[in-house]
Amino acid sequence: MGATDGAVRFAFSTLGVPGMPVADVLRLATGAGYQGVELRAHPEEPVHPLLGMRERAAVRRQFADAGVEILAVAGYPKVAAVRDAGGEEELAQELTELVLLAADLGAPYVRVFPGGGDRPADEAETDAVRRLAAVAPLAHARGVRVLLETHDSHRTGAAAARILDRVGHPQVGALWDVLHSWLGGERPADTHTALAPYLGYTQVKDVASAQNTSPLPLGAGRLPLADVLAALGNGGGPGGWLCWEYERRWYPQAAGLPALLAAGRAHLQRLLAAAPAP
Repeated sequence: MGATDGAVRFAFSTLGVPGMPVADVLRLATGAGYQGVELRAHPEEPVHPLLGMRERAAVRRQFADAGVEILAVAGYPKVAAVRDAGGEEELAQELTELVLLAADLGAPYVRVFPGGGDRPADEAETDAVRRLAAVAPLAHARGVRVLLETHDSHRTGAAAARILDRVGHPQVGALWDVLHSWLGGERPADTHTALAPYLGYTQVKDVASAQNTSPLPLGAGRLPLADVLAALGNGGGPGGWLCWEYERRWYPQAAGLPALLAAGRAHLQRLLAAAPAP
């Protein structure tokens, strides 16, 4: 008997609709059957850390009125990067602002990157552990989890877990970006095993190849999405969320996301229905 999708909730990232007003994003979500939205928190977007309290409250009301959840505030801090003393203060402030923004919006998660570059792994990871541990008490107080995405210098589950193992705080977890773990040569089952104790939610996507990572409709590329969903199990992971991150912001030549949303959700539902029961 196949797994059902009844416990799974679907979200999409505003990276796929750059600059789109909140009201239009919500119309897309409700029209295509998505229960959540991952908000790209950048100054070129409608929602970002410089928003005042009145604007934050208005965004939260818009989402509540539409019956759509704000899944996460997707920020850009690089917690494993080299920083001088001034840069350390800037990074700490950036992390603080993102946690406060997420809390004000009612979002359970904040996304951060490793960004360790070519640094020796032990140095990069020591810095990442220290910085994530430092923001964890604020995240706990505000009811937010800070999620380290499998990306760049730590694209596999095994690499991200080395940092999270050392942080050892429940408010610091993982975001599984299935493209980057695949690019890192890691099997979905192994990624899931490494991240399972920490996993907040999973970003799905599809691309033509490791050399051509322009976004494609779900199911049109080479990413092993069926294996990802089989690894996650019946409910799509501990939080039950699958988020489609369609990176049109970086690939403006790609097809527009709005027309693809309903078919993408349907594809994920078919994969879930066909997945072997746990």
